[in-house]
Amino acid sequence: YFGDIAWKGNAKYSDSLLSRIVDIRRGDVYSTKDLEEKLYQNPNGGDVSSLYMDDGYLFFNIRPTEIEVEGDSIDIASVVNEGQQATIRDVRIIGNTKTNEQVVRRELYTLPGSKFSRTDLIRSQRQIANLGYFDPQQMDVVPIPNPENGTVDIEFRLTEKPSDQLELSAGYGGATASFVGTLGVTFSNFSVKNIFNKKAWS
Repeated sequence: YFGDIAWKGNAKYSDSLLSRIVDIRRGDVYSTKDLEEKLYQNPNGGDVSSLYMDDGYLFFNIRPTEIEVEGDSIDIASVVNEGQQATIRDVRIIGNTKTNEQVVRRELYTLPGSKFSRTDLIRSQRQIANLGYFDPQQMDVVPIPNPENGTVDIEFRLTEKPSDQLELSAGYGGATASFVGTLGVTFSNFSVKNIFNKKAWS
């Protein structure tokens, strides 16, 4: 069973807040999986790591240690290294061979000059996927931190997928025995502003 959970090294957030997020009480059945999920592996957020990383603490880490075993209970010391807050220095978009870069950038929540946020990073990735221009299975979002100056560059590595359509149809008949054909072209990534710019067409 879980015994006491103590916190060491945390200055930004209080012991009571961190304990409330972890929500593990003395006497609960011991599970390293539950503990790790509450500390830094909850895919939906709401863990201790998300609390810090959504406030810019990209260099944050936490190390839980079993400090005492008494009978059937295990006490945990969670050693926190908060680090410094990171500011986004540059955001790079790679792999958009057809899609205008501005189309991607207007979907981003991660902006140069703002504090790093893991939630904003995930939201940006989801927004880009919703455009339908890129293969979500091959999308890669890579933070490149620089602890020396407290900044981070973010690269969105994208792979475009075919999205334009060409439709042809034909028919023959009717009272006039005529032949009728139609041609339809659908551009899913079209800029009226660049319609007369030959370099923008491909």
